[in-house]
Amino acid sequence: MKYYSVAEIEIADQSWVSAYVKNVTKLVEQSGGRYLARTSRIEKLEGQRKVPQIFLIIEWPSKDVATAFYECAEYRPYRQSRIEGATNEFLLVAGEDMTKTAQIAD
Repeated sequence: MKYYSVAEIEIADQSWVSAYVKNVTKLVEQSGGRYLARTSRIEKLEGQRKVPQIFLIIEWPSKDVATAFYECAEYRPYRQSRIEGATNEFLLVAGEDMTKTAQIAD
């Protein structure tokens, strides 16, 4: 089953961003991840939450691959710089329909 990293990011300190984007993009792709969205073009249709500065979706072939990437030594310093330089909501979401009604591609 595919899994998705979904993140909302509010950058407080820009100093980490350039190195993060340059290096983490390659690490994600080398680890089997695929960026579906990394954007600041976000339109709110409803809800109470503030629109994030950046919204991110990465598709992973499995939960194990996503977790291995998140915990790997190569990513650790970049993850720490993101945590220190931004406010983040970072989630791992199963690519499933819990109601078993919709057809979700593998």
